[in-house]
Amino acid sequence: MDATIDSVRVAGTPDGPVPVVVLAAEGEEDVLPIFIGFEEANSIAHGMDAYDIGRPLTHDLLLDVMEELGGRIERVEITEVSGEGTYIADLHLEGPRQSLTVDARPSDSLALAARTNAPIELSNEVFEQGRQAGEQFEELADIREVGELMGDEP
Repeated sequence: MDATIDSVRVAGTPDGPVPVVVLAAEGEEDVLPIFIGFEEANSIAHGMDAYDIGRPLTHDLLLDVMEELGGRIERVEITEVSGEGTYIADLHLEGPRQSLTVDARPSDSLALAARTNAPIELSNEVFEQGRQAGEQFEELADIREVGELMGDEP
């Protein structure tokens, strides 16, 4: 099923604040939340905003290298959830001579998709296992607001 990055938020947990990327699946009211790290959350937000900090971050660098080699991101696919609740993603690449699929963390894949507008796909099983009501995430602070409070740029 097709999905988009709805938002990147920060949830309060018993262990402290944890960033969550919220994926909206086409035709569904529920969303798929994926809890990630702060660096990855900021990188996804930077990609969504097309924010340029002047020097390339790791995801920008990876894209620059890929493009210099004649490649591009075809799509991101979140394919499964492991027993511990860890999401598994595939990054589908189109190269000058062949297409290939690379195992990648969902957070890295989504940071790249945010920069390239590459399509995001969820397997039906992944969505069914992780779906939650979207309203509960609307009240959470946006990662950009948290960054501003901490003195970071967007």
